[in-house]
Amino acid sequence: MADEEEDDGPVVELGEGPEVEGVPLAQITSRLHFGIKRSDLLRREGETTVRTPDGPRELAAILEESDETYFPTRQAFESAVREVVGTGPVPTE
Repeated sequence: MADEEEDDGPVVELGEGPEVEGVPLAQITSRLHFGIKRSDLLRREGETTVRTPDGPRELAAILEESDETYFPTRQAFESAVREVVGTGPVPTE
């Protein structure tokens, strides 16, 4: 009976198509503890490639364009990144 219950849930099928390079910003922030200094953040995640509306970019390059040196909260970090890269759909090709 347990197998029958598992089969009753909705099924979400993933679409076909090219993979998107990089990781979502939320994936990076989920691995961090805030407040965090920019230097500590760069040491831990600086080489990580982030998905952006203009294509994949390394987090270190994004933060170089920001004046922030300390991120007291997750929201402060995400806002600083979004100020640099903007918001919008991520290209798939």
